[in-house]
Amino acid sequence: MIDSAGLADLATVGIGAVETMFDGLNDIAFFIKDREGRYLSINHTMVRRCGARHKHEVIGKTALELFPRALAESYFAQDRKVMDSGEAIDKHLELHIYPGRSRGWCITRKLPLRGKDGAVVGLIGTSRDLGLPDELHPAYRQIAEIAQYIREHYRESVCLKELAAQAGLSLSRVERLFQKVFHHSPRQLLLQCRLSAAREIIASNPGIRIAEVAYECGYTDHSAFSRQFKAYVGMSPTQYGLQVERGVA
Repeated sequence: MIDSAGLADLATVGIGAVETMFDGLNDIAFFIKDREGRYLSINHTMVRRCGARHKHEVIGKTALELFPRALAESYFAQDRKVMDSGEAIDKHLELHIYPGRSRGWCITRKLPLRGKDGAVVGLIGTSRDLGLPDELHPAYRQIAEIAQYIREHYRESVCLKELAAQAGLSLSRVERLFQKVFHHSPRQLLLQCRLSAAREIIASNPGIRIAEVAYECGYTDHSAFSRQFKAYVGMSPTQYGLQVERGVA
């Protein structure tokens, strides 16, 4: 049986405990930012990634003050997308800076943080170092570009074989690299993008026709869309829409 008093105690635990836990993870950078993108909480790995020695050198600053401009602007744009949309970013392959200021690859996840009124007040995130220096793994740049293309063009008819060929890689090579980095295939990423978008469309447009949602998300067969949506969400698009209207989804 769940102890409600114990849950109340857990709710009062400060972020310091979480920060301390992440301080022991050398391959994961942890951070919390406010609406302006200023770092409020970080672990030691994040300090090293910023080229600093102490947390106080980073706290209160933004990515634009700590990283090379091109990288900083991409991080800042990503932050704005999370906070403006209220949607998380998960398993995003991107470049980061090693302590020696060389570049390498990481997998980033960012979640919006909401206040008591439900408004987004900042974000929390992690960035896991893959231990893959950019100059030794040029194929990862192509993989990152393919993943980004899928995220931006999921509404269209995406031909993975053509994307692989344009990147100078075989489809089987792309699929192996996706599994290694993301732990899922490019087809699964495409499916996730389409179904996540479908949830957002349904939530934002009460009573919308399911066939219209399917079309907006790149499906030509709305019955196939409904099957995949139910497998992904656990209920049909219609049931999900009804729950949204009742305020329980």
